[in-house]
Amino acid sequence: MFFENTPGAVSNLSLTRALRDVTEASGNQYYSSAVGEVNVVVQMKAVHAIIGGEGNGGIIYPELHYGRDALVGIALFLTHLAKFGKSTSMLRASYPNYFISKNKIELTPDLNVDEILSRMAQKYERQPVNTIDGVKIEFDTSWVHLRKSNTEPIIRIYAEAENMSTADSLANKIIGDIKELSAELLTNS
Repeated sequence: MFFENTPGAVSNLSLTRALRDVTEASGNQYYSSAVGEVNVVVQMKAVHAIIGGEGNGGIIYPELHYGRDALVGIALFLTHLAKFGKSTSMLRASYPNYFISKNKIELTPDLNVDEILSRMAQKYERQPVNTIDGVKIEFDTSWVHLRKSNTEPIIRIYAEAENMSTADSLANKIIGDIKELSAELLTNS
């Protein structure tokens, strides 16, 4: 496994569950952070993680520096591939498969997005919910992450599952919940 002999790894809430699976399968601790390179780095420093990921192929590897660096990711990948001793496709097949559905819902400017996110967290309170950056709701083999935009009245909805149709269905279910909640909030205002 890629994370062998590491005290832990950090990635943001919107990245694949495969990172957690691989880290934990190697007997190490996985930590999540809010989206944004600086948030990943802060969490890495707090837990003394030796590797982190923010997305877009950039790896944060403090042994070299605390910055996202795609070349470091390439070097680590090629080193691991050489040690693995098999083809790239065989290496890829050794990791979990997940599919991410990326969506957004546009809201009217008069809706309180923070209220919608808070109510969504309440609606799914029986599930593990993380609110460090929007609302992330965990299910058995899937998750959905809701984040508001700072520049426009939208909520980004990322859903991940073991197949694309399940990820899309989960995203559509959450979009339906948000539409229903938005209508309720507009009616009561």
